[in-house]
Amino acid sequence: MQQVKNTITIRGSFCIEEIPKPNGFIIFGASGDLTARKLIPSLFNLFSKHLLPEGFYVLGCARTPLNDESFREKIRASIKKQNEVSESMITAFLNRLFYLTGDYNDSALYTNLKTWLKTLDEKYVKERNHVLYLATPPNVYKPIIQHLGSSDLAREKSDSSGDVVVVIEKPFGRDLDSAKIYRIDHYLGKETVQNILLFRFANSIFEPIWNRRYIDNIQITVAESIGVEHRAGYFEQAGLLRDMFQNHMLQMLSLVAMEPPCSFNADRVRDEKVKLLRSIRPFAIKESQNQIVRGQYGPGDINGKNVPGYTQEPGVAQHSIRETFIAAKLYVDNWRWQGVPIYMRAGKRLERKASKIVVKFKNVPHSMFYPLTPEDLAQNVLIFHVQPEEGIALRIRAKRPGPKLCMDSLEMKFHYKDVIQGELPDAYERLLLDCMLGDQTLFIRHDDMQVSWSLITPVLTAWEEDRDIKTTGKLHAYPSGSWGPEASEDLLLRDGRNWIQF
Repeated sequence: MQQVKNTITIRGSFCIEEIPKPNGFIIFGASGDLTARKLIPSLFNLFSKHLLPEGFYVLGCARTPLNDESFREKIRASIKKQNEVSESMITAFLNRLFYLTGDYNDSALYTNLKTWLKTLDEKYVKERNHVLYLATPPNVYKPIIQHLGSSDLAREKSDSSGDVVVVIEKPFGRDLDSAKIYRIDHYLGKETVQNILLFRFANSIFEPIWNRRYIDNIQITVAESIGVEHRAGYFEQAGLLRDMFQNHMLQMLSLVAMEPPCSFNADRVRDEKVKLLRSIRPFAIKESQNQIVRGQYGPGDINGKNVPGYTQEPGVAQHSIRETFIAAKLYVDNWRWQGVPIYMRAGKRLERKASKIVVKFKNVPHSMFYPLTPEDLAQNVLIFHVQPEEGIALRIRAKRPGPKLCMDSLEMKFHYKDVIQGELPDAYERLLLDCMLGDQTLFIRHDDMQVSWSLITPVLTAWEEDRDIKTTGKLHAYPSGSWGPEASEDLLLRDGRNWIQF
């Protein structure tokens, strides 16, 4: 396949960015990996770009005994590992970091927290705007939120203009009943995922063909080359369907397939996402093996290194039947997408890290290029590269120099890194800034969660009741370093299709 050299020029750029009101950012789980690796470095990046208000502070809360200085030194090391900036900039930021030790189940923590917040608010924020971020394991969400409520820390202040936002990380509940705040899915902060809306609705050439008349199928892939690593305890409880499919993948699908919102307003966008999710045809549980393939990685080779199988990982039960791979076929029962299959797959220990959304168009209806038939002409393909190299590619047919009838596939593509100066902002930067701005466009609303859980909860229930895997389809083994079990390929081959390689 030939590729067109990237020659994109950005013209007429139109960028709007707003600086939040003075804000206190409180992180529960501040001693953890997510805080040190993602959250506070993202806040620092916003600070270094002058996108944080003059009045702000970060207060970390966790069970690990630390003081302000030891917490700041830990964060300093993490920031310096990721950024090449002046010491004075880092020091100015770290001076706004504070730390409080306590037990999440102890009311004394929240009493101390109220005292800290009153002091810090008076010094920095004045308006008492708070973001309460739960970067903790999901099993402590409930006691933290209960204590925040009983201590009035999670309520908006009636005597001021202060706003309070509570943010939780996925998974959002374990099933439909437990999923009833700001729900943060970092995939929605990725540039290419955000670009789906602009790509579809700011360009007149795509929306007229974005339907069943022109699109043959849609494929969404979220592949990881890593295994469960230090998350075995969590993964044994969750599995891939809960961990990836219920949130990341359905959210990406909703952006690709939803109807045009009437405005770029948070609730109008989210209204259309929910409508789309409600239109997804429920899985036929008794025939789910024809719609869903589940697999579990075995030993194999990743980048020349031998790696163990899932049941050989520390913390995993020897006879675990927890799925590490999912492939599924869905249909959206509405006017736009009726009859268009949507194939989704996600897994761990696959060949390489890659998240893509592929839109495959139908064959031309008639070939004038005898002896070539319409089936001989490769279908056009549009690919959104979500990660690791964010960008967009379009595959078309074009003439090659030579004989009169000489045709080949051509790929026109760009990567953000080739046309944007500097590093792309981390997904958390966008989402954390939106938290402070009160913009919920990229966050997941409660009815959104309810609908997505209602789609997969019957499948999870059936799997739990079928512990011997006799009626819901087998758990397919696949070698690490592959693209998953062969049954995943068969899911498409039965329809005369295949997964698009990229």
